[in-house]
Amino acid sequence: MVMDMENRASTAQRKTRETDVFVAVDLDGSGDYDIETGIGFFDHMMEAFAKHASLDLKIRAEGDLHVDMHHTVEDVGIVLGQACAQALGDMAGIRRFGAAYVPMDETLSRATIDASKRPYLIWRVAIPRPKIGEMDTELFKEWFHAFAMNAGLCLHVENLYGENSHHIVESCFKATARAFRQAVETDPRAGGATPSTKGALG
Repeated sequence: MVMDMENRASTAQRKTRETDVFVAVDLDGSGDYDIETGIGFFDHMMEAFAKHASLDLKIRAEGDLHVDMHHTVEDVGIVLGQACAQALGDMAGIRRFGAAYVPMDETLSRATIDASKRPYLIWRVAIPRPKIGEMDTELFKEWFHAFAMNAGLCLHVENLYGENSHHIVESCFKATARAFRQAVETDPRAGGATPSTKGALG
C-alpha cells in the first residue's frame, strides 16, 4: 500500500467472540475524538492520546467486560494500530522518529518512536497501584504492546520518576501521543522519499 499524502485516514474493525471493536482514524486531524469502550479510565486515556497526537479518532468497543477488561483493552490497541498502519501505508515522506518528555505534577515520562515497520516495545514503567478506578494497571502494557506491534512502531516508554499511578499512566499516554505525532508527520524536506538509506522500511 502506498501512502496517500492527501488522505491519511483509515478504518479498521475486529470482531471475535470476545470483542467487537471499530476504529476510524485521521492522522492529519485536529485532536477530535468520539470514544466509547465501556471502561471509563481507558476512555480518558484514549481521549488524551487523540488530543496530544493531534489525530481525529473514533472508537467503538463492545467487549466481555463481565469477564474482565483485558480483551477489550488489548483489542482496541490491535485495531487502532492496524488503522494507523493502513493510514500510513509505506510510510514514505514521514519524519519516522519522534520523542517526547511529558511531566505531570511529580511525574516525568518519556516516549521514543521509530516508525519503521519493525515493531518492538520497551516498557519501563512501574505503577504503584494494582488498579486505577476499576481498571487493572497491568493492562496498560498490553495496550502499548498491541498498538506498537500492529502500527509497526519501535516504541520505548519509560517512567523516569513519579508516585501517583494516575499521573504515571497518563504521562505515558501523552508522551507516546506526542512522539507518535512527531514521527508520522510529513517531512516537507523529504520530498515523499522513504526515510531509510535502504529505500524501504520493514
